[in-house]
Amino acid sequence: MRFIGGKWKAVVIWYLRNGKKRFGELKTHIPDITDKMLSLQLKALEQDGLVSRKVYPEVPPRVEYELTEEGISLIPIVTSIAKWGRTKAENEGRMVLDE
Repeated sequence: MRFIGGKWKAVVIWYLRNGKKRFGELKTHIPDITDKMLSLQLKALEQDGLVSRKVYPEVPPRVEYELTEEGISLIPIVTSIAKWGRTKAENEGRMVLDE
């Protein structure tokens, strides 16, 4: 659970599941996360070998994040968690976001 636990790691993995994203794209998909927290989560996921970061030598610099093979192996798990959450929300008639 250290690798995907917490409030944001699984969410970041979820939005990277379909391919490369830039920091701003991730921020758009996850508007409730602060820039600092997104940066920390991406660094942690990178250190754990789940996300790779590529910097392009351009002005301004372009940075893209994507799942590594190990990160891709988590997609079925994160998808199952998302499915479970949607089913629970449907059964209870509400979506639980922050509790």
